Amino acid sequence: MTVNTTQTKARRHARPRPEQHGPEQHGTEQRSPEQGPERAWHDHRDLPIAGTQPRRSSSAGDVVLAYLRLQAHALKSLEPMVRADEFDAVHQMRVTTRRLRATLRSFGQVIPRSDTERLAAELKWLGGLLGAARDGEVLPAHLQASLRLVPVELLIGPIQARVQGHFAPLRAAARVELIEALDSPRYAALLAALDQLALGPLAGPQAGDPARDVLPAAVRRAYQQANKRMRRARHTSPGQGRDAALHQARKSARRARYAAEAASPPIGKKARRFAKQMKKVQSVLGDHQDTVIARQAARDLGISAHLAGENAFTYGLLYEREAHQAERLQADARKTWKRASRSRYRTWMK
Repeated sequence: MTVNTTQTKARRHARPRPEQHGPEQHGTEQRSPEQGPERAWHDHRDLPIAGTQPRRSSSAGDVVLAYLRLQAHALKSLEPMVRADEFDAVHQMRVTTRRLRATLRSFGQVIPRSDTERLAAELKWLGGLLGAARDGEVLPAHLQASLRLVPVELLIGPIQARVQGHFAPLRAAARVELIEALDSPRYAALLAALDQLALGPLAGPQAGDPARDVLPAAVRRAYQQANKRMRRARHTSPGQGRDAALHQARKSARRARYAAEAASPPIGKKARRFAKQMKKVQSVLGDHQDTVIARQAARDLGISAHLAGENAFTYGLLYEREAHQAERLQADARKTWKRASRSRYRTWMK
């Protein structure tokens, strides 16, 4: 289970600021968000990439293939930025792997799963490595931001130093493992398989049908899964069971969002509006997942502090703060889903 990285206004205080990514923390100077991979990608994402601009009249296969090509291009563009440890590069590359996996899963009538099972598994492998590296960045920043809200008289013991000392080697190890993976024949084979798929044509039974007749149904199925999982989470007793259920619901909302993004060229504004609503759901559930992981980290750090003869009071305080935040976010998630699931956002789905 990994820390969410969807950036939302509600948790900007918990995200590392550009100046917090200096050499003293990570050993290499990182660019600010204005200079980093997200800006670099925005600077060239509108440049023409062959086969990535389908028409409204295009076939389902052409539309999905265009989305795959765009994400494959993003993956390759972000790799050197990840190697250079640039700000937010790991996050952007991780998101790209998620978009690719979601596309392979969502459009089974366009891309037969039997043709892409191996590629999907390899993308999951890469995403896991990127997730571990990203967690090493986000989780300590989340905890340090929470500590800044604690009155100084309640900071008992070397709290900040223990947080930093605990996560620094974990992040370093995760980064070493990630770079080794990017240098491996396995990663090269992943890129080759992705290139082969991007050549097309796609072989699904509905790949040749008009996209406007095929893709809305695929997005609807992704939405229905998210709706089912949100209901299940709502009826699950509070505690670890509900936390896990909400995490699964978040994955489904993310998948529905990415499916709608892929379908937006032939569908237009309606698909983009739906994707925006799913992003809101994904964001608030991601905030909730952050509290789940932060609570576990606070508990582990508290145990380590106790075993070292330190006072563990502040770690318990952190745990309770995260627990209260989780309760608030669960209520926010219900409200956000209620708005996002309004029928007016789904009239285009068949």
